[in-house]
Parts: sequence; C-alpha cells; structure tokens
Amino acid sequence: MPGAPNRPPEAAAAPAPPPPAPEPPQVKLLRRLVPSHVALLQESWKGGVPAEVAAPYEKALAAFRAGDYGTATTALDQLSIRFAEPRWPSLAEPYRRLRVPIPAPVPPHWDPDHALPAAEKDARRARRVADDQLALAEASVRWAAAHGVDAGALEGELAAAKGALAGSGPLPEFYAAVDAIWRELDARLPAPAKGAKPGPPAATADES
Repeated sequence: MPGAPNRPPEAAAAPAPPPPAPEPPQVKLLRRLVPSHVALLQESWKGGVPAEVAAPYEKALAAFRAGDYGTATTALDQLSIRFAEPRWPSLAEPYRRLRVPIPAPVPPHWDPDHALPAAEKDARRARRVADDQLALAEASVRWAAAHGVDAGALEGELAAAKGALAGSGPLPEFYAAVDAIWRELDARLPAPAKGAKPGPPAATADES
C-alpha cells in the first residue's frame, strides 16, 4: 500500500520501576549499633570498656532509644573513630570493619574504583556493605551462642541471609533476614562491662 511504513511502529518502552523507598533511619542505625555492642563485649577489653570508648556508645544507644537518630549517628561515628585509635585493644575480625580510621589524603586515581561508572561504583559499595553486614551478623550470632545468649532461632535468619546474598546480591530479602538478627540481639545482649573511669592526672614534683 503506498505510503505505508516499512515496519510497524515500535512498542512504547515500559516505564522504569520506581526507585526503592528509603530505609527508615532506625533500621540503618541498628545495623551499626548492635555489632558495635557485640564488639564492646569482646574479651579483649580486659578490665572493662574504657570510659572514652563506652561514652559514645552509651550516647548513641540513649539517642537511638529516644528517637534522636541524628545524635545517634554522630555518636556512632565517634565510636568508630575510637575503635581505630591504636591505644585500645585491637578488635578482632570482623569487628575491625566497624573502625573508621582517618587516612592521609591520597590522589583520587589511587582508588581502584575511581574510573568506574557511577552505577558500578554504587553496586560495588553496596556489595561491600552487605558482605560486612553478613560477616558481622554471623560473628555476633556465634558470640551470643557461645556466651549463653539464646540465639538458636537466629540460625534460620542467618542461613536465609547467606542464601539471599549468594543468589541475588544485597536485595531486600537479604536485609530482611539480617535486620531480624539485629533486632533480636538488641533485645537479648547484656550490657558491656565498663572499666574504671580515668582519675585526675598525677601531681608533679613541683606541685604542692
């Protein structure tokens, strides 16, 4: 037929799926707060957790319980810097991943991910975060079971988290299982033992 197109019109592209809803701040905070709690329960803190380390954790916990998530985030950031200070006992893996050291500045091209597209950078970062969460969750469940905390019901959640991460990556199914572990441990863990508060500085020979 004269004037007919050579091919049928292309079908309209399917609309892009809506972006995922942002996660509630209390959910994201619990992923840091509970493993930090277990890190403070480690036997390496001989004599109890020093006051300089316990203070930011206690501030974060109190702010979290009060719904002040901004203050809780700032206090957890302070705690992660404390964890990186060399004067404290070295944290064992995987709790060492909670540290945030302050490295010296380096040129951007030294970052192996520097030249990657933004989407791939984000995907790699999300996977590293998920890998850290799984390692922390597994170690925390094992610690709880070894120290008389009822964690038997969490084995199923741990297996579900491993399966989800191995199958499809850090998707909602993975975090649903991990977050269930953090909620349960948050309700069951004992309080960290605190060490003695530091006393006043010793008097020098010139003081009277």
